[in-house]
Amino acid sequence: MHPMNHPAFVQFLTYFNGNQDFFECHEVLEDYWKEIAERERKHPLVGYIQLATGLYHWRRGNSRGAKTLLVRSHALLHAARTTPFAEKIDYDDLLHQIEQTRLAITEGARFETFSIDITDRLLKEMVQNEIEQLPVIDPDYLLNKHCLRDRTEVIEARELALATKQR
Repeated sequence: MHPMNHPAFVQFLTYFNGNQDFFECHEVLEDYWKEIAERERKHPLVGYIQLATGLYHWRRGNSRGAKTLLVRSHALLHAARTTPFAEKIDYDDLLHQIEQTRLAITEGARFETFSIDITDRLLKEMVQNEIEQLPVIDPDYLLNKHCLRDRTEVIEARELALATKQR
């Protein structure tokens, strides 16, 4: 299977182009990254994760964090031009959009998003089918999603790791 046809990457594109749920973009790609390249900080998936996180920060008004992440995202994705993670989208346009977004943030523009142009017919169909299934999400929820989610699993895992380390 082509890595961009992996269900997690399809979900990333679905959230990115569908309801612009950048928090979920980050979540699904982080799991995929850990599955195939954990600890590879220069992997293209990290660039996509940084892109989504940067847009999430900009939406929340954190321009400084957004710019930092978009600069890093652009650098990683630019370096990944020859990888399979650059094949099924208009990669030059993506890099251009990232740079234009960074400039807009620098100029103090209001939050605005863009879509990733999918050039592969099959991938485009998969993403479109998933987009049609997405629920409508309240904009306030998208804005504050990281504060509203249930973090019980994360907290329990950290406590278990700490307890195990102290033994």
